[in-house]
Amino acid sequence: MKKKERMQNLIIVGHPDEKSFCYNGIFKTIQKTLLESDYLNEIEVIDLYRDSFARPRTDLIEKYKDLVKWADRIYFVSPVWWFRLTPRMEIFFDEVLTPGYAYQFVPVVGPYAYPKPFLGDKKIRTYITHGAPSLPVRTLYLNSPKLRLVMGVFTFVFGWRLSLWTKTKQFWSVPFVSTAKRKKYLETVRKDVVKDLRTHQIKRK
Repeated sequence: MKKKERMQNLIIVGHPDEKSFCYNGIFKTIQKTLLESDYLNEIEVIDLYRDSFARPRTDLIEKYKDLVKWADRIYFVSPVWWFRLTPRMEIFFDEVLTPGYAYQFVPVVGPYAYPKPFLGDKKIRTYITHGAPSLPVRTLYLNSPKLRLVMGVFTFVFGWRLSLWTKTKQFWSVPFVSTAKRKKYLETVRKDVVKDLRTHQIKRK
C-alpha cells in the first residue's frame, strides 16, 4: 500500500468525566501522540459529552456524518456501562451510522439479507474500559461487550475484517488497578498510534 502524505484522523470519545481514565488517559494519549508525531496529520475530535444533544440535533448529526466521511482513520474511546458503551456513543451508532449512509441491507432470499458496508475504507481502532476483571466477562458473559460491538455494529458499516477484532482493545478493572498498570495501558495506546503513523504516513520534510 502506498503511503499517504497526510492522514485524516478522527477521535470519537464518549465519556462524560474529563478526569476519567478514558478521557484524560486514553483520549489525551491518542491526541498527544498524533499532535507530537513526526508525521503529517490532520486531527478532528468528536467529544460526545461536550456537544449538546438537545433535540432537534439534525445539524449535529450531519456534522458527525461529514467528519466520518472525511476521516481516513477513526479512534473510538468509551467505557463499558451495563455491557454496552455509553449512552451517547450508542446514540452516535444509532443516528450517525444509519442505513443508506453507513450500510444497506441487500436481499438474499425471503426474509434474509446481508449488510453491505459503505465505510469499508476507514481504518479503525477502539479502546473500551471495564470496571470488571477480565475472567468473568470473557467466560461467564462470553465477552459480549466486544462481540456485540464488533459483530453487531462495526462489521455492518466497516465490513468484516480481522483487524476490527484485534484492534478493539479492552482494559480491565480500571478503577482498581495500580498506577503502574494504568501507565502500561496508556503505553499500549501510544505504541498503537505510533504504529499506525509509521504504517500509513509519510514523515514531515
